[in-house]
Amino acid sequence: MDFGIVLQTDPPASRVIELTRLAETYGFTHAWTFDSHLLWEEPFVIYSAMLAATRKIVVGPMVTNPATRDWTVLASLFATLNEMYGNRTICGIGRGDSAVRTLNGRPSNLATLRDAVHVIRELANSRSVAINDRTVQFPWAQGSALDVWVAAYGPLALKLTGEVGDGFILQLADPDIAAWMIKAVRDSAEATGRDPEAIKFCVAAPAYTGNGESPAERSHMREQCRWFGGMVGNHVADIVKRYGTDSAIPKALTDYIKEREGYDYNEHGRAGNSHTTFVPDEIVERFCLLGSPRDHVEKLTELSKLGVTQFAAYLQHDNKEETLRTYGERVIPAMAEAVTATA
Repeated sequence: MDFGIVLQTDPPASRVIELTRLAETYGFTHAWTFDSHLLWEEPFVIYSAMLAATRKIVVGPMVTNPATRDWTVLASLFATLNEMYGNRTICGIGRGDSAVRTLNGRPSNLATLRDAVHVIRELANSRSVAINDRTVQFPWAQGSALDVWVAAYGPLALKLTGEVGDGFILQLADPDIAAWMIKAVRDSAEATGRDPEAIKFCVAAPAYTGNGESPAERSHMREQCRWFGGMVGNHVADIVKRYGTDSAIPKALTDYIKEREGYDYNEHGRAGNSHTTFVPDEIVERFCLLGSPRDHVEKLTELSKLGVTQFAAYLQHDNKEETLRTYGERVIPAMAEAVTATA
């Protein structure tokens, strides 16, 4: 299993770069960031500095969208970074949430998302693509390579992911929900004639390490991560509006938003978010990874058995460095394949 971190590009940008360097030191393979240009600093500017400060780590957005970003410009950004730093970028993409809603816009439809994935991937992989009745290609890009991973929750979005995604990003760490969604993506891939095993599966969720033994400590962990249930709830609300509450979608995903009254994007992704009190403790525990290193390893092992190939840890809490250290010294080694010097 690979390991990533997910950061917000809050100023100073040097802090994002510092955490990326620290993550690479502790064995993380990916550094993702939010992409919401009103709420945070421009990530693609910072990616260049993140890549310059590291040797191997792969960087990219979790997630960008087809509405606020021109597809050809996105592809050019990735291809340029790849030329500069040696194919160390990745594109996570979805229909759009905070980046579009803060502008009073709407998430892109799935047809637009499908087209965007195709255009970005072809151009950023040094291939030509048809767009606006023209065939275009970057004449300066040679050997650029980019995977495009799709973030999805609903049935049709999962179907699309299986049809076109190099990977699937699931922004929650509940094994039961993950099993249902991974199966949906694999079934779609197989029906399309793709190899389901070739698709990467990334679970992204807050990770908070500690002893997790005292009720007070456990409660603090939950409060630091409760914002995540509110963020996921934005997407769940769209799913419930479209499919209702009696669909095949797991009840564990849809039922918890019954008390949701709205969402203020000014507190998006923030610990202590004042309007996510509707998120129950059970959902925080199910969606996130909390507790001792052993607790984390147990849940990650369960997810790995489902086919998860990467866990990306959101670090929007007050325990960033310690969580990175604990993962680097305890969790990542425990999840690595055992290799012996002699046999």
